[in-house]
Amino acid sequence: MTADNLYEILTKYAESRGIQLNKDKYFVLDILRGLLKNEERFGYRACPCRLASGIKEKDSDIICPCKYSEPDIKEFGSCYCSLYVSQQWNEGNLKHVRVPERRQQA
Repeated sequence: MTADNLYEILTKYAESRGIQLNKDKYFVLDILRGLLKNEERFGYRACPCRLASGIKEKDSDIICPCKYSEPDIKEFGSCYCSLYVSQQWNEGNLKHVRVPERRQQA
């Protein structure tokens, strides 16, 4: 699978959830290449913005879309990576802030 193929799939997924992909397609494709690289490395699409352990059970919370994405989008308009965003965020109606890490470090 290529990043462009994944882009099409995740665009439809985001729309089905009432959210969007970041409008900066170059940025999104870079994130998607990271997801695909992690899938190649680990066998699952761990968030490329976080450090994955390589143990699927340990990383289940950061398999994209991570379990933190929904509360992040509700609170900040974007997920931690800014891959998934709200329409308001994409339109510039929400201030773009750095989303704090919700994942507890072991």
